[in-house]
Amino acid sequence: MLKALLAPLRWIFRVVLALLILFEEWGWEPLRRLFALLARLPLIRHLEALLRRLPPRWAFVVLLLPSLLIVPVKLAALWLVAQGRVVLGVVVVVAAKVVGTALLAWLFQLIQPALMQLPWFTRLYAHWTTWKAELLAWVRASQVWRTARAIKLRVRRLFRADRPHDPEGPRG
Repeated sequence: MLKALLAPLRWIFRVVLALLILFEEWGWEPLRRLFALLARLPLIRHLEALLRRLPPRWAFVVLLLPSLLIVPVKLAALWLVAQGRVVLGVVVVVAAKVVGTALLAWLFQLIQPALMQLPWFTRLYAHWTTWKAELLAWVRASQVWRTARAIKLRVRRLFRADRPHDPEGPRG
């Protein structure tokens, strides 16, 4: 009976986690590329070289930094909400999430080789990627996901059909 009562909560938990992971997946690569543009700056190139040379334990500490740095921002957002500025508080949290994801993607790309030298991290990362793949497969197999994908494809085709097509290509 307890299992039957907890089933809806488990489903809601999976959906919320799936949404968070989908946001991370959607944003990870584009945001990492955006941060890579900053890498053209000499100071950032120097910082990247330094990060790539970190020993494994220090690489892990660096990986934790974005999470720690975002805490004051979340507290500020909470304060804004408490002051009645709900929209601004939500905007601050969303902006912090986007910037934090970009920073984490950039950092992880640089320090992943060092992190993978930690046996416990390698095991944890393998479990995480397996679990994440299973969760995303569950989401992608859902009727909601398949319907949303079908609608997205129809909309794309509709917009492509509206564009004039020049079979000869651009003319010089």
